[in-house]
Amino acid sequence: MAKEIERKFLVSGDFRASAEKVTRITQGYLSSVPERTVRVRIKGDKGYITIKGIGNDSGASRYEWEKEIPVPEVEELLRICEPGVIDKNRYLVKAGKHVFEVDEFFGENQGLVVAEVELRDEHEQFEKPVWLGEEVTGQVKYYNAMLMKHPFNRW
Repeated sequence: MAKEIERKFLVSGDFRASAEKVTRITQGYLSSVPERTVRVRIKGDKGYITIKGIGNDSGASRYEWEKEIPVPEVEELLRICEPGVIDKNRYLVKAGKHVFEVDEFFGENQGLVVAEVELRDEHEQFEKPVWLGEEVTGQVKYYNAMLMKHPFNRW
């Protein structure tokens, strides 16, 4: 079983100068219930379908399964997704021996910038860059599936 372990933070400074790569991501949800989210996404020039389970008590760990699928299939599936689309740029920013994925949101989530770092276990130590702000790991309102339903600009 695949498991995702990550911690999530708000971004409170300029990370762009350290970014090694930026990719545009558009995604929608076929199912956004917490017990099993099913997401389709176009990431750059590739398509994916992803299934995630509910998080553990801390919110840092949960089941995740992902498979690459053709972009035309993602475009077709996006037409039947739940209302709302997530549109963002993802920056890859190295800090120490880890790479942070920094998501800068557009549309109804404009102004929100969130960083995630994937870990081998929940207690793994990592270097915290100066632009890293408040930790929001496990705060459901920052999950993409929730941002689709309750966008940042309506908080």
